Amino acid sequence: MKSLTCLLALLAVFALAFGDAPKVKIEKLDDLPRHLYKIDVKAAELLDNDAALLKLAKEVEANLKADLDKFDIQDKTTLKGMWADLGSIALIEGRYDDYLKGLELRKSLEDKEASRYTTGLFMRAFIAAKQSGDTDFAGALKRELEKLVKDLPYEVCEANLKSAKGSAEIVSKDLLVGQINSAIQPTLDGSKGEMSQDIATGLLSQAVSARNLIPYKQVIVEVYSAWIDAHATALKPDIWEARDVTLTPQEGKDPVVVGVWDSGVDVEIFLPKQQVWTNSREVADNNKDDDGNGYIDDVHGIAYSLHSEKEIPLLYNVGDVSQDRPRLQRLIKGFSDLQSSVDSEESQELKVMMSKLPADSVKPFIEGIAKYGNYSHGTHVAGIAAKGNPFVRLLTSRITFDYHMIPETPTKELARAEAKANAEAIAYFKQNGVRVVNMSWGGSLRSVEEALEQNNAGGSVDERKQLAREIFEISKDGLFEAMKGAPEILFVVSAGNSNSDNEFEEFMPSSFVLPNMLTVGAVDQAGDETSFTSFGKTEVYANGFEVLSYVPGGDQIKYNGTSMSSPNVTNLAAKLLARNAKLNPTQLRELIINGSEERKSGDRIFRLINPRRSMELLAAGK
Repeated sequence: MKSLTCLLALLAVFALAFGDAPKVKIEKLDDLPRHLYKIDVKAAELLDNDAALLKLAKEVEANLKADLDKFDIQDKTTLKGMWADLGSIALIEGRYDDYLKGLELRKSLEDKEASRYTTGLFMRAFIAAKQSGDTDFAGALKRELEKLVKDLPYEVCEANLKSAKGSAEIVSKDLLVGQINSAIQPTLDGSKGEMSQDIATGLLSQAVSARNLIPYKQVIVEVYSAWIDAHATALKPDIWEARDVTLTPQEGKDPVVVGVWDSGVDVEIFLPKQQVWTNSREVADNNKDDDGNGYIDDVHGIAYSLHSEKEIPLLYNVGDVSQDRPRLQRLIKGFSDLQSSVDSEESQELKVMMSKLPADSVKPFIEGIAKYGNYSHGTHVAGIAAKGNPFVRLLTSRITFDYHMIPETPTKELARAEAKANAEAIAYFKQNGVRVVNMSWGGSLRSVEEALEQNNAGGSVDERKQLAREIFEISKDGLFEAMKGAPEILFVVSAGNSNSDNEFEEFMPSSFVLPNMLTVGAVDQAGDETSFTSFGKTEVYANGFEVLSYVPGGDQIKYNGTSMSSPNVTNLAAKLLARNAKLNPTQLRELIINGSEERKSGDRIFRLINPRRSMELLAAGK
């Protein structure tokens, strides 16, 4: 035995000396290598061109496998995405057993319980039907899919199956072609067919949809609709009404100035309720810097253009929408519902419209919806922040967001202008006594690099990576330092809606660690984690599902997203301050977090706010 032990030890040393090198640990998305691919056909032709598609698939597959072999990637979302991309390639090549093996790996990495049940359902049924040899393929596919969904727990899987059904209803060959021609082909035209791995894997996934899903989309709609209808009475309970707190004029002490740092606010909605901050120094002439503070003020706040230049209007200008308001509201409500797995009348209408869009109409249709979304977003956020609080005084700081499918080219000059504008906005908050600021927005390093690629800017792939980092750091550092320099203000920020780790992806500001900041994820009406919410550096969760609030003009509609969960926490912070104006950000954080309760989502623990409990802790002096 002694000699055997020595031999094993010797073999272990030999393996360390001459065996495989340890994997390189990857702790940030940006640390992964970039890969480039080139095609000699139009991007949309890949949907039908077998030779070109298989060539691209082989090249992508080789790099994905090499990266998985070489790197120890410390992020489940990234790993799931890589295995999903390998799954798309396996389907394109007809390697069904390899797809199923990869699917099991993806499910093992999944933290969200609903996704463990529902990931790959359709393709599992598709493969089973293929392997059955049944000549009635559509019939076999329907039977296999019915088997898979039959015993799924409705309360867990409802949102995911509604989302899958919605995706099937909306997708069409023309829609795919329209998206590719609008958002991808212009990039390839400028780069002579060269593309990043993100674009390449997106095209492979779209090819799978065109070949395997679209011809049988009606099967998904029929099977999932029947399953949803069979459980229609099993509605989730709404926990939020019992937790809500409404202040009366007798229950507070002093007005609380709340900054709504967003896409602009229709302040006329809140003026009759006296819930709007007014800069008395600017009342006489709201188009001048009368007080010498360096800002061009509106009576109720400040505004910046897309290029971070000072403007006057506190509401983004989309022209006269009075005649078209009902249609635009239904479109944006439907779009929000589609993104958040809500099967509403509005989303049904939108799905029908989009499924019938000609390819050349896709771009103006989607950009039109996005433009109205920017117009209405800030007002909706403001309504949530102000609800049930007669002491709130909303101060608007308007940002202008890009709504185009291909955004403007990022530059260091624009990043410096943005950093300067952000610092000015926070200085304005400080000067005017803002206690809480809601930030339902953000950006990532990856989005900067993607925008550079879309505009064929930044040079070679390595030069583009470096430039993206430089641009991002200018914006990130400027915002971080400005927030850090306002320790008297609590900044409440949304986690993001990409179902990913905001720290690994370096999403700002939600990945910041500051003592005067809270990051908020989203749950639904029952307090269950939504399928879309990001996580990572996320301290509390609040309702981000079908949240009712105002849009410009005074109408009320329901939106979804962490953009809605964040102002629910802002609302709570403002009510705590209305009861005790002496609370500092540290105390506000403690009251909000200590009043919350633990919930579980798969393997992840999160904290769910309870406004009533936080107010009770304040009253008890805890």
